Amino acid sequence: MTASADKFTQQTLLDVKPLTPSLFTLRTTRDRGFRFRAGQFARLGVTKADGSTVWRAYSMVSSPHDEFLEFFSIVVPGGEFTSELSRLQVGDTLMVDRQAFGYLTLDRFIDGRDLWLLATGTGIAPFISILQDFEVWEKFERIILVYSAREKCELAYQDLIGELGQRDYLAEYAHKLTYLPIVTRESLPGVLNGRITTLIENGELERAAGVELTPEHSRVMLCGNPQMIDDTRKLLKDRNLQLSLTRRPGQVAVENYW
Repeated sequence: MTASADKFTQQTLLDVKPLTPSLFTLRTTRDRGFRFRAGQFARLGVTKADGSTVWRAYSMVSSPHDEFLEFFSIVVPGGEFTSELSRLQVGDTLMVDRQAFGYLTLDRFIDGRDLWLLATGTGIAPFISILQDFEVWEKFERIILVYSAREKCELAYQDLIGELGQRDYLAEYAHKLTYLPIVTRESLPGVLNGRITTLIENGELERAAGVELTPEHSRVMLCGNPQMIDDTRKLLKDRNLQLSLTRRPGQVAVENYW
């Protein structure tokens, strides 16, 4: 995949932090002209040894107001892009699209009381961006962040999630957030165990949140494993929660660029 030079900027890698041997975060400089809404993504490009460029879409983890861009990535064994990306070091250059894309943004919903953010794996990225933006805290009475990983060590951004309520601009809104971490391959105290779909079907997720999933009050964002998204959408559809489209506002918004 190629892109003309006027469609991307060259940015410098500022920081790389491994979470596990296969998960890492990276932070880059940000072009002054780059604008995005919390929840959107941009394509990143890396140059291979043979001079060719490979591209992949990544949601911004950083807020729209940060002076840097942050992304969360998994190393795909043998993957053309992530193999190159994981080799980069601080000071190296990578390409970032000038334009942001995606519809996993709050303007997908025209109303609603409770916002459910359901993520698996690196799908947490756009929700971290959304939670760092003031708009979501004003718009909804309840925010339920559901984050599923295989093991506890794969749950990223735990410190950031925990300190959101300590930020000056969010202090009076902190009570709105309910955080429900899930691990599927471990049993841990205070942490839900099982697939998101199973926890919806058996009612455990709603009991833990203390709020019901209903068409009237609930607005749901999904990001992560494509199978989770498909299965969860079917469960929500059975409850009359419909995909929100430009021509027909609904209760569910999805990001899936796997």
